Amino acid sequence: MKKRSVLAVIFSLVLVTVLAACGQRNGAKQRNGKYANNQVLNLSYPTTLDSIDISNMSGYGSTGNVFESLYRLGKNGSVTPGLASKTTVSKDGKTYTFTIRNAKWSDGSAITAQDFVYSWKRTVTPATKSQYAYLFSGVKNADAIVAGKQAPSTLGVKAQGKHTFVVTLSKPITYFKKLMTYPLFGPISETAVKKWGSKYATKAQYMLYSGPFKLTGWTGTNNSWSFVKNNQYWDKKAVHLSKINYSVNASTTTTLNLFQEGKLDLTQLASEQVKNMKSNKDYTTYPYSITAFLVYNFKDSHKTVRQALNNQKIRQAISLSINRQSLVKNVIGDASTTAKTFVPQDLATDPKNGKDFAAESTVKNSTSYKPALAKRLWREGLKEVGLKKLTVRLLTSNDEPNKPISQYFKGQLEKNLSGLTIDIANIPAKVASTRAQQGNFDLYLSGWGADFNDPISHLAIMTAGSGYNYGKYNSSQYNTLVKKAQNQDANNPQARWQDMLQAERVIMQDQGITPLYQTVYSFLQNPKAKGIIHNTAGTQWNYKYAYMVK
Repeated sequence: MKKRSVLAVIFSLVLVTVLAACGQRNGAKQRNGKYANNQVLNLSYPTTLDSIDISNMSGYGSTGNVFESLYRLGKNGSVTPGLASKTTVSKDGKTYTFTIRNAKWSDGSAITAQDFVYSWKRTVTPATKSQYAYLFSGVKNADAIVAGKQAPSTLGVKAQGKHTFVVTLSKPITYFKKLMTYPLFGPISETAVKKWGSKYATKAQYMLYSGPFKLTGWTGTNNSWSFVKNNQYWDKKAVHLSKINYSVNASTTTTLNLFQEGKLDLTQLASEQVKNMKSNKDYTTYPYSITAFLVYNFKDSHKTVRQALNNQKIRQAISLSINRQSLVKNVIGDASTTAKTFVPQDLATDPKNGKDFAAESTVKNSTSYKPALAKRLWREGLKEVGLKKLTVRLLTSNDEPNKPISQYFKGQLEKNLSGLTIDIANIPAKVASTRAQQGNFDLYLSGWGADFNDPISHLAIMTAGSGYNYGKYNSSQYNTLVKKAQNQDANNPQARWQDMLQAERVIMQDQGITPLYQTVYSFLQNPKAKGIIHNTAGTQWNYKYAYMVK
């Protein structure tokens, strides 16, 4: 899994100010002529748009509106129709045959099965430098291709005629259809890439679009652009908006003012704004499947610190010394919630009884605030490693709210754990991320956002050998359980679920990482905006069915 969710990166990516209101596809039919004459949304973006090439974007939160894949992500994480009109799966779960519907690119040319073949091979080619190529893991030969050990031509994909796209997996992937909602897995026109050459994807006009909207007005560096209804889209009758206007505004003070002036339909609120706006009639919240957590460096270069952090009781004492409710309420100050488990709440439900994964896997006294128990475990842990005091470095980015969070930790931990000293390093996000990847830390304030609605999206990153397991946590029991879920039990939903539940319990009992809070963002939203689908993971924002009422 790609560690794109170090907290500093999370907050820069998810700060995208987008319109969010749940709705049904058929909602428009129930409005009895209440459409507004002007079907336009006005939204804000915190930075310039970094890329419109689906092979190497840094995120896909709203790009599913201009690029469509085999499926779309619908309400509550459901898989809904996209460019595939039919799918068949072999009995062993390793071969998917997709029938590509009669769909067109934004220039009117046909979208074919070969466009998918070309797109997938292009993305996994090392020279493309895709940040999300890891999501192809499980497609035959993908890992070897990404590692530069095999040719892209050996990828397990082929086109049979214009409308049949066949994918061969090296192992069953239970969540494969959910993955297929990502624009990353959408088609790319080889004709367009060759036609525009080095200009491809550098400006809005040097791109073909397959989604309900097409991009206009983007020059590659400018601070405003629009999504305009794509009249070549296969399901254009379902699209009500004529345009979505974006403007770049880095300041939440600016976006709040623009919202209050009626120039934006939604603004995301900073923590300090939430306190004053909670009672506003336009206030609303939307959760994300992002867990913030503390990483322990099990391979710390400092011998004494390494011995201490490898002691389970010391890690448990740290977790039990943190008052998460106070952290969320008094320090973070927004609508975020306390984390009880590594896998976020409301991400996935038991295929047998519908219970939430986090609720089923919670381990007693793993993320509670129990200072008395913490002090006892701390004394016992120090004694076991032969120490009377300990100094550790806490690495964080200097982005908000990381700085006040780190100060809070220092106060809480030093108060409850006698002999502990926390040295804080609040540094720029990119520098912090580099240090973390190099293992240059004792404790690291980090996080992970789910790529899709399945617990494995979180659990896999903490296995031995994962490039995103910066602290080098290594539990043979945990590794075995995750591997079983990904391999021998991959085609058995209930057995796989039990594997993942047990893995979650193992890492929480170990305190292999210490969960802190789950992100929930606060917004002011125009009540006239309806029908937008928001999801907590993957391609969060679906505007296909959005509309404005009078």
